[in-house]
Amino acid sequence: MSAFPEQAGAPGATLADPAITKVSIIISKGSLEGIYPGLILANGARMEGIEANVFFTFFGMDAINRARHESIKVATVGNPGLHLATWLGGVPGMSALVTQQMMKSMEKLDIPPIPEFIELIADSGAKLFACKASVDMFGLTREDFIDPLEGIITVGEFYQMAGGGQIIFT
Repeated sequence: MSAFPEQAGAPGATLADPAITKVSIIISKGSLEGIYPGLILANGARMEGIEANVFFTFFGMDAINRARHESIKVATVGNPGLHLATWLGGVPGMSALVTQQMMKSMEKLDIPPIPEFIELIADSGAKLFACKASVDMFGLTREDFIDPLEGIITVGEFYQMAGGGQIIFT
C-alpha cells in the first residue's frame, strides 16, 4: 500500500485532479535545446490524445522558418548544462561538434530532426502558430514559414485559443 493513497498515476496527481485535455506550448528559444523540449511535449500530448497548440515566438520561430529550421545548433557559450567553460564554448566549431553529438544521441532514441519532427507533430493534429509581434519585429512574412503553420496570431488570440488548457513555456 502506498504511503500516499490519494495519489494515482502521475507523481503529484490525485484522484480529484481533472485530466489534461489541452496544452498550449510556447517555444521562444532558437537553439536545439530550446526547441526540442517543446516539440517532445507536443508530440507526447498528441500521443496521449491531448489537444496541442504550439506557439513560436522570438528566436523559437527559427524552428518553423524555412531558411533556418535545418541548421539549428546547440548553444555552447554560457550553457551551464554542458559543463563547459564559457571560453571553451566559444571555440570555433564547438557548437557544430556538440550539435553533431547531440543529434547522434537523439537519432539512437529515434527522435527525428526538427523539420521532420514538426511535420510529424502537425500531421498528428497539433496546431502551429507564429507570434505576430515577433514576426513583425523581425520583418518576416507568412512565406518565410513552413507550410504546416496554421497562422500568425497575436498574444491575445493565443490566450483565447489556450483557454481551458495548460500553458507550458519551454
